[in-house]
Amino acid sequence: MLDLVIRDVDVVDGSGGPSFRADVGVAGGRITTVVQEAAAAGCLRPVARRILDAEGLVLAPGFIDMHAHSDLALLRDPDHSAKVAQGVTLEVIGQDGLSYAPVDDRTLAEVRRAITGWNGSGDDIDFSWRSVGEYLDRLDHGFGGEGIAVNAAYLIPQGAVRMLAVGWDDREATPEELRRMRQLVADGMREGAVGMSSGLTYTPGMYAKDAELTELCRVVAEYGGYYCPHHRSYGAGALDAYREMVELTREAGCSLHLAHATMNFGVNKGKAPDLLALLDAALAGGADISLDTYPYTPGCTTLVAMLPSWASEGGPEATMARLRDEREGGAAERIRHHMEVLGSDGCHGVPIEWDTIEISGVADPALAAYVGRTVQESADARGEAPWTTARRLLLDDGLGSTILQHVGHEENVRAIMRHRVHTGGSDGILRGDKPHPRAYGTFPQYLGRYVRELGVLSLEECVAHLTSRPAARLRLADRGLVREGYRADLVLFDPETVAAGSTFDAPRTLPVGIPHVLIDGRFVVEDGRRTGVLAGRTVRRTTG
Repeated sequence: MLDLVIRDVDVVDGSGGPSFRADVGVAGGRITTVVQEAAAAGCLRPVARRILDAEGLVLAPGFIDMHAHSDLALLRDPDHSAKVAQGVTLEVIGQDGLSYAPVDDRTLAEVRRAITGWNGSGDDIDFSWRSVGEYLDRLDHGFGGEGIAVNAAYLIPQGAVRMLAVGWDDREATPEELRRMRQLVADGMREGAVGMSSGLTYTPGMYAKDAELTELCRVVAEYGGYYCPHHRSYGAGALDAYREMVELTREAGCSLHLAHATMNFGVNKGKAPDLLALLDAALAGGADISLDTYPYTPGCTTLVAMLPSWASEGGPEATMARLRDEREGGAAERIRHHMEVLGSDGCHGVPIEWDTIEISGVADPALAAYVGRTVQESADARGEAPWTTARRLLLDDGLGSTILQHVGHEENVRAIMRHRVHTGGSDGILRGDKPHPRAYGTFPQYLGRYVRELGVLSLEECVAHLTSRPAARLRLADRGLVREGYRADLVLFDPETVAAGSTFDAPRTLPVGIPHVLIDGRFVVEDGRRTGVLAGRTVRRTTG
């Protein structure tokens, strides 16, 4: 007897093909039977210990978040409803070149400080691991050995690798340092990472030249992984930065997945077709490329990321020292000049517009008055220049402040999400008093707004973007489709009501219209409520 039969459900199987009515049986964590039009045919219907009447609901494979920042949240929060309630059953973490493995004692302290704004300080986490494999083992044995809320795949963070081998210096790696970086990447891939990420507007990863990145990508390719760069510009040099990544990975023979592939700032308004033409040409030439986006126009990062790269050389303490240097012509004034006049590389080569920079979170609760206001608004209230306000906040908050950056364009968002290699990624930062609503709403936002309300994508096509396409990128042979023998990572939603509850004013509101989510055949959301089941495990590279 089966464990579960989902009866009379409309199956959108993830392939992109037409939906169909079926009974779907589950046993032992896998889909065992898919009987189409069972009721109409009058055949012997599958039986199970439990029958779920799913009339009016859609059954799809569980959604795969291709760009997540849950590296510590998965160890901190067993509930993790921010993702579970959206129907996410797998997250790809280790993004943007900065995460917590591989590390040593020195670099662990440095990376914790560098990405406090993304994941918190980590004071509540027992950092007992140092290698990629040890971190993945820790996830698998989270919460007393029960596991974690959703499945997780890991990208080796190139910035953390460079910290270990080179440090925070803006210089080329020596041959011995490059050899060590290649070894660290190879070790991480053997231990189960699915690829490597970079944050090429974040220090110290951004100090790597193309030749260095190419050598590391060659190692990734040897193990069948992919390279996921946050590339060098999403602003003034965006097209050149995309082209750089395409050419770099072609030289290395490595698959490419472009992180949060947006075209932002005024210089890129209406230029999504230029990006897509570049990708189409590369695909036609045999390149293996995919990308992810979130269905919103504002971006989200840390305030310190807006600084020019030279201001962060040497690590967080050196950055703080430069910000304190108030001498005439000193470091603080030079930082301001680069940001406001020249256009710093941290702000993608575009002079910063302080009225687009909204503070979304602070590390120090005493600074909560900044949250929900742009830097310009806080400066006006204080009667001072916005740089004065921003500099004070950076210093007082220990570089831990996060921001929303309102620089996107709706027509670019829609054009890119239609592309055949597009996948969904929340890029969700879960910390802060006012996080970006994409952290809690990306996947229902696709289904509710861009499918039902706007018709930008058909339901079948959208589900394929969120399931089988990312599963193919991750080389998962038994996930991403509703097929017999596949893992029973499944989501049931009402296509007439599914919607993101999260907004910019109430970003932690959970979605509606997603009553059931299963991981490994176990209900993690049932009748719209989190069950407490911890069915998530790491998904490790097994090919190459």
